[in-house]
Amino acid sequence: MGYTTAKKKVLAALVTNSFDHEPRNGIDVKNLLAMGQISCAAVADLIAKSSGRDHSESPHHQVKSVVVHCIKVQGWYIKFYFLDPRTTFISVHQ
Repeated sequence: MGYTTAKKKVLAALVTNSFDHEPRNGIDVKNLLAMGQISCAAVADLIAKSSGRDHSESPHHQVKSVVVHCIKVQGWYIKFYFLDPRTTFISVHQ
């Protein structure tokens, strides 16, 4: 899946509030969306402003067949993956 498709899917997930958060150590500083310190609308706005140059992909650290998307935009680091039909956020932080 390329950047354009990933961007559309993650934005749809944020608008419809159909996403999960991956449990992790340091979630209080690594996933500000999960902690309610940044809104879905603010994250969607950041992603909407991103371009393909801001995007990278890598395999998940535990499940290599899962593609993890990373968007670095305006000093923010937004990392997520898709397990249809859900989107899962790993990190949302500055």
